[in-house]
Amino acid sequence: MLSGLTKFILGFFLAIAVLIGGGAAIALYFMNRTGIPPAKPVYSNDSPSVKAQAPKATQAQLSPSSTSTPTESPKATPTAKPLPSGAYRGRVTWADGLSLRSQPNQEAERIGGVTFNQKIIVLEESGDKGWQKIRLEDSEQEGWVKAGNTEKVDE
Repeated sequence: MLSGLTKFILGFFLAIAVLIGGGAAIALYFMNRTGIPPAKPVYSNDSPSVKAQAPKATQAQLSPSSTSTPTESPKATPTAKPLPSGAYRGRVTWADGLSLRSQPNQEAERIGGVTFNQKIIVLEESGDKGWQKIRLEDSEQEGWVKAGNTEKVDE
């Protein structure tokens, strides 16, 4: 009788120990898996070596049609506007892009945005040198951005 009761108690405690040990091992496994940060995604504008490739023309697109005669279209000559005195060409270096503001302060109305690597013209700086007034080259829109997020480019 005593040996049967001892076996029962010993088996009960052994089963409890196995359940607790297994639960703790599973909990530690999942806690360690959720503690590892995921890999950072890589976007095409993160690295200058990653470029979007244009689709290649097929032979059918390259060969001229025998029924049509090619005519030379007039080519528009881009005219570069002269820069105002003290202004220079630049580009945006902040990877997330910049908010274009109506006034040189953080609370000013947001009037647009500037994307990473977008070409701009820096017109002037604020008195405290914390803001720059810029003009977008492609749209002629003007506004203020935080200084230090652009760089001068030589053409």
